[in-house]
Amino acid sequence: MDQKNEMEIFQKIFANIKNEIEKVIVGNKEIIYDVVIAFFSGGHILLEGVPGLGKTLLVNTIAQSLNVKFSRIQFTPDLMPADIIGTVMVMMDDKGKRYFEFKKGPIFGNIILADEINRATPKTQSALLEAMQERQITAGGHTMKLPAPFLVIATQNPIEQEGTYPLPEAQNDRFFFKLIVDYPELADLITIIDRTIKAELHKVQPQLVGDSLAPIMSKLKDIPVARHVIEFASKILLGTHPDSIYATSDSKKYIAMGASPRALQAMIMAGKVQAAVEGRPSVAREDIVRFAKQTLRHRIMLSFEAEAEGLKPDFIIERIVSHVFSKTKQPV
Repeated sequence: MDQKNEMEIFQKIFANIKNEIEKVIVGNKEIIYDVVIAFFSGGHILLEGVPGLGKTLLVNTIAQSLNVKFSRIQFTPDLMPADIIGTVMVMMDDKGKRYFEFKKGPIFGNIILADEINRATPKTQSALLEAMQERQITAGGHTMKLPAPFLVIATQNPIEQEGTYPLPEAQNDRFFFKLIVDYPELADLITIIDRTIKAELHKVQPQLVGDSLAPIMSKLKDIPVARHVIEFASKILLGTHPDSIYATSDSKKYIAMGASPRALQAMIMAGKVQAAVEGRPSVAREDIVRFAKQTLRHRIMLSFEAEAEGLKPDFIIERIVSHVFSKTKQPV
């Protein structure tokens, strides 16, 4: 099968998954699109929004459309790391002899919903660090691989709400995208009522088996990226560093700490998936611009001045992207 046919198959799978999710989730089409982009990029997702906006239903619907094992972990202040990873227990065999056995926790799934992750303490939040980065966990002196595919989708309430703990910087950095879930519009609210009061809800049809993801991911990673596009994305990343020569006046004033190289990797990989979805042979600068906010908004730390003036990361990122875009010439 040639590359063109493979990309056409991928485009069909991508569209079918997105359409199945949209049959259940009303509105937030851009959020749904970005979630599917992140999934095929192999990246974890952080969804932020107040309760009741369908974040949990969105994750459950994604798992159904992919026909993979789904685990939900409800994060609470008393949740412990062992409740996520699992624990070593003392067991007894038929002859009365005791032995140790590791009981796997809910982390051993394909799509993990970390619901209201910022309700738990940083100690428990950090239990996901190794799993998210290395796709493995270490417990009882043993390292165990997690099943593939493995995707963590965490939801969090705005940190201004009572009883929440901001995620540590290392935890934030491991999320591929941070997506903001907004309130639905009037028409969407009416549609929500029309759909949810029916006796039978739409049954999601699986569009992809988990085992078939690996070859698709391999093909997506092979999509080429021109050097000037990599340089363009790199300048945007460096623009978030106040001490960089690429920093803007906004960066120097409003950013205390810039994004890590993981943000650059995320922009490039998301751009590859976007290029495949649109049937293009390589990544364009516009793909980098398209995903700049999603990959950077949770990876930069704002200064006191930004907090005092009520500025949001998206505003500063827009200014950086606009500055870099205007200063970078498109090669002939």
